[in-house]
Amino acid sequence: DPGTQVAGYGVIEKSGSKTHAIEYGSIKAGKNLDFPQRLKTIYCKIMDIISKHQPDQMAIEEVFYGKNIKAAIKIGEGRGIVFLCAAFANIPITEYAATVVKKAVVGNGSAHKEQVQEMVKIILGLPEIPATKDASDALAIAICHSHNLTHEHK
Repeated sequence: DPGTQVAGYGVIEKSGSKTHAIEYGSIKAGKNLDFPQRLKTIYCKIMDIISKHQPDQMAIEEVFYGKNIKAAIKIGEGRGIVFLCAAFANIPITEYAATVVKKAVVGNGSAHKEQVQEMVKIILGLPEIPATKDASDALAIAICHSHNLTHEHK
């Protein structure tokens, strides 16, 4: 779930019909850093996660910009960092629209964020909803992607 101040991430593993979370959280790049330093923070953290977990696949949410083009451009720059990390690690990356993620996780492409968060908790057997919406969104994207794979990947 890309952003330039806070970016969510989630690593899941699917084994048979069971899916569980390996690690998830938020990368806080901070408002006080200048923009290039925020991108560097995101890059370093994503590369650390890739190095630690060595995922077979990556997934990311497509940009939805509404009417704020400037915000969409900033998010796009953060997404570019994630794509760069995937490329350096030779990991295929897939993009999903928010409506596709909601449909995969809740069964309704126009589901509310709270419904998605609750289903993420249930699907992954988490004791509680992830502390940040960014982490919950990232896990939802990972769940969506795992539904679309034909064989087991991390």
